[in-house]
Amino acid sequence: MAKRLIKKKKKRRGSPLGRIFRTLYRTVVVLSALIVVFFCAYKALVKPPEQAAPPTAAVPQPTAATDDPHTEEDESALPTPTPLVRKEGFYTFLLAATDEGGGNTDTIMVVAYDTANQKMGVVSIPRDTLVDRKIPKINSVYASDGIDGLKDVVSDLIGIPIDHYVTVNLNGFQRLVNAVGGVDFYVPCDMNYDDPTADPPLSIHYTEGMTHLDGQEAMEVVRFRHNNDGSGYTDVGRSQTQQKLLIAVGKKVLANPVKIADYVDIFLKNVKTDLSATDIIWLATQAAGLDLDNGVTTATLPGDGTVRYRGTSWCYQLEREECLEIFNTMLNPYTTEITMDMTNMLQAS
Repeated sequence: MAKRLIKKKKKRRGSPLGRIFRTLYRTVVVLSALIVVFFCAYKALVKPPEQAAPPTAAVPQPTAATDDPHTEEDESALPTPTPLVRKEGFYTFLLAATDEGGGNTDTIMVVAYDTANQKMGVVSIPRDTLVDRKIPKINSVYASDGIDGLKDVVSDLIGIPIDHYVTVNLNGFQRLVNAVGGVDFYVPCDMNYDDPTADPPLSIHYTEGMTHLDGQEAMEVVRFRHNNDGSGYTDVGRSQTQQKLLIAVGKKVLANPVKIADYVDIFLKNVKTDLSATDIIWLATQAAGLDLDNGVTTATLPGDGTVRYRGTSWCYQLEREECLEIFNTMLNPYTTEITMDMTNMLQAS
């Protein structure tokens, strides 16, 4: 009888293969539970960034038409304040980089990212753009009013709210380019410029054509304005070079998502932004699905750089109709069109 009990107990223990399967099953259950917990924690902590509240626009209300000349005008037909509606998942960012003195903004871009449709617009604002201020060039705003003042001026200029800002530190830009292993880039023209008085001193010498740029070299290319003899390209051409190089770096970042934590660390240590770490992580996960070849459009606001305003030096006066089309096709965060009266594109005459 005792022998039978022992045999039965052995049978209950099962075969070695059965025990392995039970162990694997328990492991899978535990791992699944952990994945669910981490996913819930991620969803709770990593949320979409906040959107800026839109202003209120005057929108005409429909009214019944009448041919009776004695009928008084219905006050309900007059424009009444109606809130503008933001597109869901559509964010606007101000990207600014200071010049070598650290006072003026050498680069100003507005970036619109439609996460729902995976489209991005990058629009450069020339540094001498005419704005409605005592010092009428937009690149002077940062020195006096800081990034918040620049956000307000840009928002007033183009007629849309700016959700968040990023100011770029040149050291951080170099570190990021080095972290991705440099970039292959087509230098658009011969560059020969030396400035021993700059801090640090500049010595920019490149031949037009495709070349591999490390962090220092990429910084030199984006800072180049003209050659020692005065030849070179305009601020519009310079803006286009900056846009293309920014996209080239972005491609290298998205091509290696395993190192996203390293990129975020460089970003947080070397730029100033009102985006939180969780905002950045959320945006980075969204950007993993962005096609930088077909999903990104770039433009520089068109205008006339030979305009004098109030007897000051030359300013860049925007071409209002052409700019409005760019605002609506590339930057518009609303479900309705931006109208000219929502913008403030100052004209010299």
